[in-house]
Amino acid sequence: MQITQIEELTKARSRVWIDNAPAFVLYKGELRRCQIEENGELPEETYRVILEEILPKRAKLRALNLLKDREYTTAQLRAKLRQGSYPEQIIEEALEYVASYHYTDDLRYAVQYIFCHEDNRSRRRIEQDLQSKGISAATIQAAWNAWEEQGGSQDETEMMRRLLEKRHYNPDTADFAERQRQAAFLVRRGFPIDSVRRILQ
Repeated sequence: MQITQIEELTKARSRVWIDNAPAFVLYKGELRRCQIEENGELPEETYRVILEEILPKRAKLRALNLLKDREYTTAQLRAKLRQGSYPEQIIEEALEYVASYHYTDDLRYAVQYIFCHEDNRSRRRIEQDLQSKGISAATIQAAWNAWEEQGGSQDETEMMRRLLEKRHYNPDTADFAERQRQAAFLVRRGFPIDSVRRILQ
């Protein structure tokens, strides 16, 4: 394998190109230890060490460090690792590692998200939010089921009424522009337009 380019990304990190294709990113110290030089040859054994030892260890530590600060969905964590230019097989290995310890759990994340927003967002808005975080439709449905089993419930009419009260909406004095403004607010929260029109009257 021919090392055709070493592209400096930061003072500490460089992307290594093999046979004119981007292969992986290493720190300067790793480049020296692996004796990687531009236009040089990359021995099979060195390539194996990079892909089986150096990068997997670093990707797992990166994932664990991210999860120390907040919870991520699998898709969000995958996106973060991709920003680090890890090869896809390394990313999947790191994701499997953290999932094996239940550090990531999309179902748990979705259930917690529903409980957190059950009083201020419609079911449709919550589902849109979870889908944007990369959670599958099947997992979202399972999360709703688990939420209901744990006593969760929603009354969207009452929810809209409370939200309008907080915004000091008065249907007796509101003009057309005010009704339009409040309608847009509720629709952004995911409430059906027909329900919004009824509650505003």
